[in-house]
Amino acid sequence: MGQMTEEQVAELARIEGLLRARMEAVKPRRLKHSLNVSATAGDLALAYGVDEFLARAAGLLHDWDKVVPDDELAARAVQLGISFDAPVTQVLPLLHGPVAARELPDRFPDLPAEVFQAVDRHTVGAVDMSPLDMVVFIADGIEPMRNGEDIARLRTLVGEVSLPELFFECLAQGVCYVLQTRRYLYPGTLTVYNAYVERRGKRVAK
Repeated sequence: MGQMTEEQVAELARIEGLLRARMEAVKPRRLKHSLNVSATAGDLALAYGVDEFLARAAGLLHDWDKVVPDDELAARAVQLGISFDAPVTQVLPLLHGPVAARELPDRFPDLPAEVFQAVDRHTVGAVDMSPLDMVVFIADGIEPMRNGEDIARLRTLVGEVSLPELFFECLAQGVCYVLQTRRYLYPGTLTVYNAYVERRGKRVAK
C-alpha cells in the first residue's frame, strides 16, 4: 500500500470494518464495489501523485449511504438543504453522495474535508474537481466489477493520459451511457461537461 503509515493502514482497516458492518448483510455487492473502488482509487493515486490514504478512505466511504432507503435519503437531503434544482424523483440516484458528505464528518472527525468533498462529487462531478475528486470519480467508473468495451478502453488510459483527461473521458462515457439507456440527464452534468470541453479546447489551442 505505497508509503502509508501504520496508523493510516489501521484507520483504513477500521473504516472498512464499519463499512462491512453497515453493508455486508444487506448490500453485499455494494460492499464489494466499495472495496474495489477503494483499491482502484489507491492505485490511481499512486499513478498520479495523489495521497493514497485519502483516496482509499474516500473510496471506502463514497457509497456509505447506498443502504439508506430512497424516501429517507430524500428527506435527509431536504433537511440538509441539498438541492439539485431538479425533481427529487429524478435525482435520487445522486443524493447518496452529497448527503453522506454532510453527515460523515461527525462520524469520522479525523478525516480531512477533502475526503468528504470527493464523496460529495463522485456521481456528478464539479467544474473545479480536485485531483482527489477525480481519482475517486474515475475509480467508481472503472473498478473491476464494471464491464464493457468502453470501460476496458478507459482502463488502458490510466497512466497514459493526464488525470484531467482521464476524468473527462470517464465523464463523457457516463454521459453517453445515460443517453444510450434513455435515462434522466441531470442538467448539472452538462454544466460540468461543457466546462471541461472548454478547458480542453483552450489547451489544444495553445
